[in-house]
Amino acid sequence: MTRKFASVFFGFFLSVSTMVAQQTAAYTNELVTFNRALELYNNEQYLAAQKLFDDVKGKTRDEKIESDAAYYIANAAVRLGQPGADKLMENFVERYPTSTKRNSAFIDVADYYFETGKYSLARRWYDRVDEKGMSRAEKQRYYFNNGYAYFTTNQYEEAQKYFNRVRDSKEYGSQAKYYLGYMAYEGDDYEEANELFEEVKDNDRYQENLSYFQADMNFKLGNFQKAIEQGLEQLPKSNRNEISQLNKIIGESYFNLGEYEKAIPYLQEYKGLRGKWTNTDYYQLGYAYFQQGNYEAAISEFNKIIDGNNAIAQNAYYHLAQSYLELDQKQQALNAFKNASEMAFEAKIQEDAFLNYAKLGYEIGNSYTNPSQVFINYLEKYPNSPQREEMESLLIDSFITSKNYREAMNLLENNRNFSDKVAYQKVAYYYGLELYGEENYREASVNFDKSLTERRDPVITAKATFWKAESDFNLNRIREALVGYREFQGMSGAQGTAEMENIDYNIAYAYFKQKEYDRAIDFFKRFSSDNSKDKVRRNDALTRLGDTYFVTSQYWPAIEAYDKVIQMNLGRVDYAAYQKAISYGFVNRNDSKIESLNSFINKYPRSSYSDDALYELGNTYLAMENTSRAVDTYSRLINDMRESPFVPQAMLKQGLIYYNSNQNDKALERFKGVVSDFPNSPESMQAVSTARLVYIDMGRTDEYASWVKNVDFVEVTDADLDNTTFEAAEKQYLNNNTAAAKTAFQRYLQSFPNGLHSLKSNFYLAQLYFRDDQKDDAVKHYRFVVERPRSEFSEQALARLSQIYLEKRNYKEAVPLLKRLEAEASFDQNKVYAQSNLMKSYYELKDFNQAEAYAEKVLANPSIENNVKSDAQIMVARAAMQSGNENKARNAYAEVLKIATGERAAEALYHDAYFKHKAGNFKESNEAVQKLAKDYSGYKFYGAKGLVLMAKNFYALKDAYQATYILDNVIKNFKEFPDVVDEAQKELKRIKAMEARTNASVEPNN
Repeated sequence: MTRKFASVFFGFFLSVSTMVAQQTAAYTNELVTFNRALELYNNEQYLAAQKLFDDVKGKTRDEKIESDAAYYIANAAVRLGQPGADKLMENFVERYPTSTKRNSAFIDVADYYFETGKYSLARRWYDRVDEKGMSRAEKQRYYFNNGYAYFTTNQYEEAQKYFNRVRDSKEYGSQAKYYLGYMAYEGDDYEEANELFEEVKDNDRYQENLSYFQADMNFKLGNFQKAIEQGLEQLPKSNRNEISQLNKIIGESYFNLGEYEKAIPYLQEYKGLRGKWTNTDYYQLGYAYFQQGNYEAAISEFNKIIDGNNAIAQNAYYHLAQSYLELDQKQQALNAFKNASEMAFEAKIQEDAFLNYAKLGYEIGNSYTNPSQVFINYLEKYPNSPQREEMESLLIDSFITSKNYREAMNLLENNRNFSDKVAYQKVAYYYGLELYGEENYREASVNFDKSLTERRDPVITAKATFWKAESDFNLNRIREALVGYREFQGMSGAQGTAEMENIDYNIAYAYFKQKEYDRAIDFFKRFSSDNSKDKVRRNDALTRLGDTYFVTSQYWPAIEAYDKVIQMNLGRVDYAAYQKAISYGFVNRNDSKIESLNSFINKYPRSSYSDDALYELGNTYLAMENTSRAVDTYSRLINDMRESPFVPQAMLKQGLIYYNSNQNDKALERFKGVVSDFPNSPESMQAVSTARLVYIDMGRTDEYASWVKNVDFVEVTDADLDNTTFEAAEKQYLNNNTAAAKTAFQRYLQSFPNGLHSLKSNFYLAQLYFRDDQKDDAVKHYRFVVERPRSEFSEQALARLSQIYLEKRNYKEAVPLLKRLEAEASFDQNKVYAQSNLMKSYYELKDFNQAEAYAEKVLANPSIENNVKSDAQIMVARAAMQSGNENKARNAYAEVLKIATGERAAEALYHDAYFKHKAGNFKESNEAVQKLAKDYSGYKFYGAKGLVLMAKNFYALKDAYQATYILDNVIKNFKEFPDVVDEAQKELKRIKAMEARTNASVEPNN
């Protein structure tokens, strides 16, 4: 048994020994591989090490070797930056919770991320570290690293907690104090920061930065002298970015000490944050220059401050305005004072800026607001101002100098706080003159009456009386006008005035219009005999003197007056020559009359009186019983001047000549021609009745009856009733019984729409409607007249009907009427009226070539008034602008400026500024805009456009402040002109985008 047991035991032992030997060999082999992997890991050959660790981990049954291999595999993955490295480490911690390397894993990974600058990742792993098992040295390192990781991510509160744990550490204390000091500095706790920095100032590692921080801290603590000393000490040792900041600290410290000359070079060297300055930076350098009296340099800095809205900006704009004033740049100063006055940060600056803004607006003009309104606003805001008396005096004058009389009248009539009777008299007078110049005679008369309610200034009183009379004259209130002229003539204030120069002329015309011809002769004669008077007026007075003699049958004196007109050769020579010829007929000098008429026809073939002359020549031959010459002359008129109103009369007279010489067929031919060519005319009526006599004489009454049936324009059987009804209506018309006349003519036309007097009735009724401003009712009656053959009423009907369409801006209807009027007008003024309104109508219809052609026609007339001439030049200019011919437009606007007033002058002055801007003459362009603001502030459209132009000029002159401020104000104050506001917005956006490149205070999209 023993041997058997021994044999069994030996077999068991042999079996166990073999197994242990095998396990020992495997374990030994794993250790060798593990140690080789660890050696590679320690030599930073992480990838090769990771592969061997992975082999060991996969084969070993030893949990310790397995966990250590997993640890190093994860650690290598972290160092290699492999995807999922964090997950590997987390898997290690979860899989081997009892591993001795668990805490080391957290620290090791955190330290690795820390050393590679990945502080947020480092902090994530430091947060998982268990401090309990750490040595003192490990803890200090852990605290410092964790604090620094928080510091780099700007989590200062957490960073301070960890740094404070090692502030007394020998190894980490200095660094911790430095960072704690920096955080105190950043938190504006300068005393704490200074204390901490003092503790580490001897450390060479921090000395460079500490000097900068201490200079900045002393500056912020108000220790400016110390900040300067420390800044100057640090400046040579600083890097590029710190040099810029130190210059700022030194310069601003000198600035705060009032040492502006020393501040300037350092402020200049500041480069800004990220290459941009702020409004405050520009202000400080600008103010330093201002204090040195270098106003140009001050302006160049102040005017870069855009969109400022704080006390610094208000101060800057105020001193900018003062700088402009020192250099006599008043428009720029006005804008800057206005801006400062609109800010309430410093009340004293606001009040003084407001005062200066008001005064400058009075002096040079104000495109934003009526200068008078600015004065009133100032007086309302500062009722106890020491300057009140001065401002009230300027307010009175501003009403006159601004020429914005309409707003001035509103202020004077509606403002309870201010009432000055002298100012009221003047403003009402000047506003009346402005309205008179715009041909608004009714409103002009009202304002002259207002002026005359306050007879303070004798000269203004006299002038208001005169121009009230002129307005009445133009309103056809002749008797009132005459009273006004005579009153003016006797006033002391009238003596020596320009109006007094021509008073006899005006009175003469009034008497002439009143048909008081004897008195008219006296005054025309007195005026025309004075060689010192204006030649054009003398010429007209002589013409009217001749006419007055003529209508009173004093033909020889008339001939003498007409002769003087012909000798002066200034205008209306053809009219005088014609009237002289006619006058010979009335003194039984028919030979002289015929000779003069023939001479007239040859000398003035294009005169509007050439048809009159031919007709009168024919009549003279007829009166002298030279019927053949009469017939020939009438034929010449009929053939050459078919549009003349004398053609039907000439044809009728030819018919009568033929009838009286028993040439009945020729007579009938002529009478029928009158009826067919000129139906419904007085001549056609006479032609019908005379033709009846011819047919009776020829015994061909049936033929007459057959013919007259087809003449539908006359109701022969109702002739007596027709005449009676018309005469009743005409009587009311001639007696100025307007309402009764209207009713009577309406009744007549209802009964006899094609009656004997339908033409005249339609004309009279149209005139009545027109006079009572019932212009829509007048249209159809004027239409009736103009659609009939030419008559004595055609010309006036064309003028009135075209006027109605023009007032309605119905240019398509107006144009054909105006063209007819131009061709048919017997009176020069009607031709000028037609041509001037054709040019305007074609312009509105965008036919610029025709508009320009008619403007040239108007300008070719030497006797036109200045207002018509300026209208024509404006049209030439506008048409040229539309067609792109700016050279021609510039020349035309220059001509307008010489003679224009009111809105035309404002338009011309704006374009003067426009062309100067285009030529690069920016200063001269701004001067033109300033003149526009001062002299024509009432025309806000051109004022607004002028401001946009001024803004562009200022930006071209490197003054961004002026440009942006002006554009801002256009956008705020001129919303009634959307096109101008749109242009201003686009320009402002462009400028701000440019300025935002260098100014951090500018928002480019605002």
